[in-house]
Amino acid sequence: MALRDRPLSPHLQIYRPQLTSVLSIFHRLTGIFLVSGAAMLCCWLLTAAAGPEYYAWSQWFLTSWLGYALLAAWSYCLFYHLCNGIRHLFWDIGLGFSLRATYASGALMVLASLGLTGLSWGIGLAFYFTQ
Repeated sequence: MALRDRPLSPHLQIYRPQLTSVLSIFHRLTGIFLVSGAAMLCCWLLTAAAGPEYYAWSQWFLTSWLGYALLAAWSYCLFYHLCNGIRHLFWDIGLGFSLRATYASGALMVLASLGLTGLSWGIGLAFYFTQ
């Protein structure tokens, strides 16, 4: 078989991403972002242990608009990773492998992660403003 007769694998320029591949890539990216959130949590704990002046700096950063944006993104990544992990547990027992079930569980997982993020931030802000 000549080299030119061999089929070529699709290149990224012509490959149409599928929902499962996009959600899988996003699952990996949220895992990486969760590690950075864990590092941020460690820094917050270290500044709390270092003394009031260091803790004040970390509190200032976390309550800035950038800090709130990072915390919101981190919490969304946490819920996304959790919901996708539950989805994979169902796959591990052999449920939801049809194309229709895969797309339905993917959409449900994205909506559930958005809902859980909104619910947790709503409860947190309601608790914060009622004190």
